[in-house]
Parts: sequence; C-alpha cells; structure tokens
Amino acid sequence: MRPLIILALTLTLLAGLGSYARWCQQRPVSHYLSDLRSQVALDLGQPGARGNLLGIQPELFAGDYQSLSRLRLKLAAYLDHARERGMLNARTVVVLPEHIGTWLLAVGEKDELYHAPGQRQALHWLAASNPLDFLGALLAAQAPSRVSDALLRTKAQSMAHDYQQLFGDLARDYGITLVAGSIVLPEPRVEHGRLQVGRGPLYNVSLVFDRAGKPLGQPQRHAYDAEASTTTTATALQVLDTPAGRLGVLLGGDLAHLTDARTLAASRLDLLAMPSDLQAAADATQLHEQLLRSGIHAGMQVHLRGRLWEQQGQPPALAFRAGTSALGASTSGAQLVNLWL
Repeated sequence: MRPLIILALTLTLLAGLGSYARWCQQRPVSHYLSDLRSQVALDLGQPGARGNLLGIQPELFAGDYQSLSRLRLKLAAYLDHARERGMLNARTVVVLPEHIGTWLLAVGEKDELYHAPGQRQALHWLAASNPLDFLGALLAAQAPSRVSDALLRTKAQSMAHDYQQLFGDLARDYGITLVAGSIVLPEPRVEHGRLQVGRGPLYNVSLVFDRAGKPLGQPQRHAYDAEASTTTTATALQVLDTPAGRLGVLLGGDLAHLTDARTLAASRLDLLAMPSDLQAAADATQLHEQLLRSGIHAGMQVHLRGRLWEQQGQPPALAFRAGTSALGASTSGAQLVNLWL
C-alpha cells in the first residue's frame, strides 16, 4: 500500500510540474488598441543651422510593452509626427524619458503581468513565469534587498538586447542622435559596440545612439536602489560630442542631481538632457536657477506619461535656452517639446 501512495504522489507532483511548465511557456498576445497621437506642447525658437533639442513625452501603458514591435510602433508614430512638423534633421538630438527601457522586462510576458494592480505584483508574475531565470538572478542579487534586486535582473540580457535594438534602430532609421531614456541593468557596459551586462550592482543607465544607430561612449551610470526604486546622484557627468554640440545626460527629476552647478559648468556643456520618470516632481523655478548658474546654453527635462500599473500622471516638460525657460502643458496625451538651438 505504501509504495502505491508514494507512486500516486510522485505522479501527481510530476503532473503538477508539467502543467506549470506548460503554463510558463504560454505567451498569448492579446489585442490592444494604442493611441498613436501626439501634440506639440512647446516649439521654441526659430529653425537654424545649429539643429534642435526635441523631447518626446510618450504616453505609455503596461500593454505597450507586450511586444517590442508594439512599443516601436508607438515611438515611431511620435517621430513621424515630428518629421511632418519639420523637427527632424541631421543635427536633431531627441530625448526620451527615464525608465522607458526598464519596463522592457515586460516584453513577451503573460497577460497576468499586464493586468496586475501594481508594479510589485507585476514583478511577482514575472518571477512566476520565468522561474529558472529568477533563481539564477537571485544567486547574483546584491544584499540587502535580494528579492527586489533579483526581480529587476531576471531578464537583464534580453532587456539589454531589446534596448539597443529598439533605440539604435530608431536613431538609424530617422537619422537622429537619440538619448534613449534609461534602463536598469546589472553592471552595464558597451563592448565592441554592443550593450552588455554583468553580475555586479544594478545601475540606472542611459545610452546615447548616433545617427548610424551606434552607441556613443559608455553608458551614463547612476547607482540604483532596487528596494526604494530610487536613482542616486551621479559622481561624474559624461560629456558626448553630438552634431548639435557637447551633450550631458542627467537622470532623474530630483534637484539633488544638480546641486553642484560648478561641476556642470566645468564640463563645458552646450546641451543638458534630463530624462525623468512619471513620479518626478522637480521645482521648475529652482531648476531654472540652477541651469542658469551652470552656464549651459540649452537643456530639456522630459517625463514618462500615462499609467504603468499604479504609477500614473501627466507631468509637464521643461525647456531651457539662453537664460529663459518654459513649461509644457499638463494636459493628457503624448507630447513633443521642441527647442531650436
């Protein structure tokens, strides 16, 4: 009798594991209607030979990340609108918001992830449908927030590949310099023209792609706290040469990231791109004053818009040029923010 009970339990366990394995492999693609429209929130200055700084504030929802082609379709629609308005040329620098690449971890996942009530629950579905990858990430996770850390590095390799493919191709296809927002990855670096990841700490990083779709320099790295979901102040600011001038990229909307105006001034920047998240709440007046003291010719802060699980909002963009600044509208929808240099 006892052997029969053991056999029955073993068969039940194997059947359960088989069902779970089949469930993990199922990735049905649901129908989803996405709003591809955008409006011009700001168009400052006059077209000239120096080019322009173009910020895109996409309105994104969890379903937009179901596939890479779906996300590309939406971003390409915004760029098509900008091109129709004469805002794209060989000297255009396009700025996308912070964490637009981080949620590439949702590409190709199960419907339960997109319909989760919050980001934490969505990440739990990610772990449940990728058990082996999650366990491997857990072994490499950094203390003290090992689970939160592991959740963000579960699909790091595929995320790095998708990030470069998506934004590199957009930069090449539209002939622009593209500040590709940011993405959270473990120990990211560029080797032989490809974005690679390691097993070290998590960083919130931004990569700039040139008009050929190739990365410019190494990623701008900011240490990232997985438990608090916060980006720390950069210890140094990378400066890149672009057709529109010398460009610096500063992640986040926290004014602490601009506390040392002398450091920015010493970098001899022409342009400052400030990709920010949905929850960024910078004081526009203080930000204007710090940009003014830094001696930067032009700068732009853009945000994610829409709703990504429980996080939602329609924050306005900020454009700064030659000592004056302007805020975009807080009305809903995707926005283009253009600044002629």
